[in-house]
Amino acid sequence: MPTYTKLTAMGQYVPARVVDNDELATIMDTSDEWIQAHTGIKTRHYAMNDENTSDLATQVAQQLLQKSGVAASAIDLILVTTITPDALTPATACLVQANIGASNAFAFDLSAACAGFTFGLATADKFIRSGQYQNVMVISAEVNSKMMDFQDRTAAVFFGDGAGGALLQATTDPAENSILAEKLQSQGNAEVIHSGRVQPITKVAADNYPKTDAFYQAGRDVFQFATTVVPEQMRGVIADAKLTTDDLQYVICHQANLRIIEKIAANLALPMAKFPHNVEQLGNTSSAGVAMALASVFDTLTGPTLLTAFGGGLAYGSVLIKK
Repeated sequence: MPTYTKLTAMGQYVPARVVDNDELATIMDTSDEWIQAHTGIKTRHYAMNDENTSDLATQVAQQLLQKSGVAASAIDLILVTTITPDALTPATACLVQANIGASNAFAFDLSAACAGFTFGLATADKFIRSGQYQNVMVISAEVNSKMMDFQDRTAAVFFGDGAGGALLQATTDPAENSILAEKLQSQGNAEVIHSGRVQPITKVAADNYPKTDAFYQAGRDVFQFATTVVPEQMRGVIADAKLTTDDLQYVICHQANLRIIEKIAANLALPMAKFPHNVEQLGNTSSAGVAMALASVFDTLTGPTLLTAFGGGLAYGSVLIKK
């Protein structure tokens, strides 16, 4: 008997510290007027002091357990998508596993930049459809603030911290299947967006110490890619499911900035009312943005919804879901 994937619960979390545009303008050459005009972003949240990516992800994991009524011991897999992990090793997902006591799960991280949540859903779907796994968490969590160069206004003003995630469960009822279609792609381009590059040593010396770089993006290239290449992928996924754009209840895009979302909406000839967004208040939360926007409307889902995200790689993915 075939196994299908059911999307059961959603959760989201942001740190308490709010940073508005005026505060950023005190430490870099920018202004609230410029940031809002170019990005639509007004505020963002930063994790401070001892709060890290695993802490944000753990908050979401606990919400998923509470909302679903599933015990931590019943979780088979925890998949965390992030480009801002607590460390290169162990995986942030393993820290979440320990925090919630999911003793029977296995856990790993997935790095697909801002496309992480769509890649994570598609990956979890395959594990469930294998018939071996019943309860899978997909959590996208980012503490982007710790990777920013706050002298680089072309990047730092965009990003915020947050986490969102889903609990997926196995079902044998095809009517409960939540994953309708998908398309994942990448272009093998390491220059347009990159972060945390680890430098090799140049000599054997006592003063060698690991060095990483801050987040970087070529903003104009990202905008061009997001508003031309990505919509074509979106159309393909919709067509593969034998639907039209008018059949979609929502289109939830990567929360890169409001201007990109507006451009994609115009490209698809759809009203902005169909595009839930949180970027004005939360900024670009990388892989967590789509997950948090979906969590915000999850209780209202009645029809097909397209999730689309894009980021470093250049990686981009679209997953068509229903509740």
